[in-house]
Amino acid sequence: MTAATSARSVLTGEDAARQTRATIRYLADGDWVTRRFVAPGVEHSTGRYEDHEVVIRDGRPIRERLTLDTHGFRLADHVSTIADFRDKDEVEQHYPDEACAAVKRLTGADHVVARGWMVRTSGELAPVAEKVVGYTHHGGVQPPAGEVHVDFATATAHRIAENTYKASFPDGPGYRRFIATSLWRTFSPPPQDCPLALCDGRSLRDDEGVRNTLHIVDELPSDAEMIRPMEGEDQRIAASIFRYSPAHRWWYFSNMLRDEVLLFKFFDSDHSVTWRCPHTAFWDQSLPNPHTRESIEFRSIAFFE
Repeated sequence: MTAATSARSVLTGEDAARQTRATIRYLADGDWVTRRFVAPGVEHSTGRYEDHEVVIRDGRPIRERLTLDTHGFRLADHVSTIADFRDKDEVEQHYPDEACAAVKRLTGADHVVARGWMVRTSGELAPVAEKVVGYTHHGGVQPPAGEVHVDFATATAHRIAENTYKASFPDGPGYRRFIATSLWRTFSPPPQDCPLALCDGRSLRDDEGVRNTLHIVDELPSDAEMIRPMEGEDQRIAASIFRYSPAHRWWYFSNMLRDEVLLFKFFDSDHSVTWRCPHTAFWDQSLPNPHTRESIEFRSIAFFE
């Protein structure tokens, strides 16, 4: 079998997966001020976005074929000791260690350092009674992701990895590779109404992506304030957001269970493999009687020395 025949065979197998159609939100064409503001229980992105209908393949029947370094994501089994993911104290005390151990096992890294976690729900959020002074965007409850994005732009990924390694391993020998990831799981019953869609990294060009700076605030400012000039914005943490391309190949895993995790890449410093995975939430109308999606995302950086 030739390499070309083998590649066609792989894609044919992937195309045989169950498909659903859904709308996802992309950045519209135009010269926009692109910023993301996050306050307790609410998020808002500036610029203009538009919905596109896409095919989303269900990777569950072929989960073993979908791998971290080929597609940018993988589904794995992982039993958590956490009894209640809504219990912030319990999660804070126990989940980082077990999640880091899971990421280390799944990546083969030498070290994994926690970078925070967040619960998200497609259900109604409790109203914030008053401004939360000093909001840190950690350990709270937020809505699902609203647009196609990767959480780190290239410069942000390298800066955060370098600072994280120095702080965690001041006497370490340094690292030759790092992977910034999210370990994502649902803890509500299947099927979920608003699961996570993942873009096959092979369908993405390296030059795609628009810088989207992150602004964590106590409360959302006015529309005018959100787009005003800001000093030092080039030094802020920034994600990458994406415009629509018909080449993008979308996947999800239906009926996710509490004892499963999705591991996907924000950024991999090794560009000889798939190095990032755009993602977003979508409303899945292909399965009957869906449940409100409740999930937890755990961010970390895996280092290879």
